[in-house]
Amino acid sequence: MIILNRVSAGYPEKKVLENLNLTLPDTGAVALMAPSGYGKTTLLRVLAGLKAPDAGEIKGLENKKIAFLFQEDRLLPWVSAETNIEIVSDQEKAKYWLEQMEIPNGTQLPREMSGGMQRRVALARAMAFGGDVLLLDEPFKGLDEALRERIAGRIKNVFPLTVLSVHDIAEAELMGASVLRLDALGER
Repeated sequence: MIILNRVSAGYPEKKVLENLNLTLPDTGAVALMAPSGYGKTTLLRVLAGLKAPDAGEIKGLENKKIAFLFQEDRLLPWVSAETNIEIVSDQEKAKYWLEQMEIPNGTQLPREMSGGMQRRVALARAMAFGGDVLLLDEPFKGLDEALRERIAGRIKNVFPLTVLSVHDIAEAELMGASVLRLDALGER
């Protein structure tokens, strides 16, 4: 289990998470839901080790490999979609995950792709990275409903634990995730 004990995290201008106590399972999917500004992205960044908590402790992530899909796609604009994935993996996995994400031409540069295609390349990169925990920040942003359903079916249950930030309960349901209302936890 991943245990957060009295975790606080924020930014100089705003405290976002305060005295958060939370237990996440080792397996399954958990969807973080709350209005904007309640710390979903901050919590994912803390879990990924990209932001140190201002206070409190986190246990259970030691020696875990964590894959992260950022809210922004963060693709390297000067290399192909396939190369963007090969940076974290190998050619075989890159081709596999591009196919799973319905990207027909892995030689395209990100600027030659639609926003939805770029999102799927970023998701393919996180999937190809692999690991024990998959953190997804608004993973279906820019995807239509039918595509969301197909993609969710392909990424669901690939990692032991998936934690995703969503605004729409339907996206949590697509992933078979239990919903955790972040705005109901901690102090504000």
